[in-house]
Amino acid sequence: MNLDHVRSILLGTTILSPGLLFAQFDPTATSASQTQSPTQPGRPQQQSSPAQQDSGPNAGDVGQIMQDKMFLRKATEGGIAEVKLGQLAAQKANSDDVKTFAQKMVDDHTKMNLEIAQVADSMGVMVPKSMNKEDQAEYDKLNALSGNDFEIEYLSFMVKDHHKDLHAFRMEAASPTDATLHNEVVKAQSVIHEHTVMVDKLARAKGIPVPVHGEHKPNPAPTS
Repeated sequence: MNLDHVRSILLGTTILSPGLLFAQFDPTATSASQTQSPTQPGRPQQQSSPAQQDSGPNAGDVGQIMQDKMFLRKATEGGIAEVKLGQLAAQKANSDDVKTFAQKMVDDHTKMNLEIAQVADSMGVMVPKSMNKEDQAEYDKLNALSGNDFEIEYLSFMVKDHHKDLHAFRMEAASPTDATLHNEVVKAQSVIHEHTVMVDKLARAKGIPVPVHGEHKPNPAPTS
């Protein structure tokens, strides 16, 4: 090999080497692992931690819990009204059968109110301490009546109220999230059914119309 040929080889190497080195050590070049998209095949998807997956109750449970709390508040208001109106009727009614029914409302709903309050307390629910505005207005109306007018108004309200309550308790018994609440609702529903049958009978005897829904059947009592 002559000297000129050797020089030509060395010169070509010198010219090419910087380009090769630049390509190998280009700081702007990115590795395949860095540029791979999260959606590219072969790359595992990022998964949430167990804490993220189980961060709390789902939307359905939250909605049911809110429904249970609202039911407890309304049931408490209604129970207070039953006691207050019953006490008034026990004093002002003329008929012994209406007085007897009114006193039963006082006794049964006083007991139910205490039991519902215990359930509400266990669930952290603050319940009302007085009647709602509608029931207070009915109390004031009844307090201004006497004799047969009082009895007709009282029984008419009790018919409407008990049919409404029986429906509300039946609906709640079908879907509460708390087992203690469920047992209490089913037990109370049985008592309200008994009251509904009684007041319907009293109302019919005085010619007061009652809802035509047939006989209501309570859910079976909870087993221990």
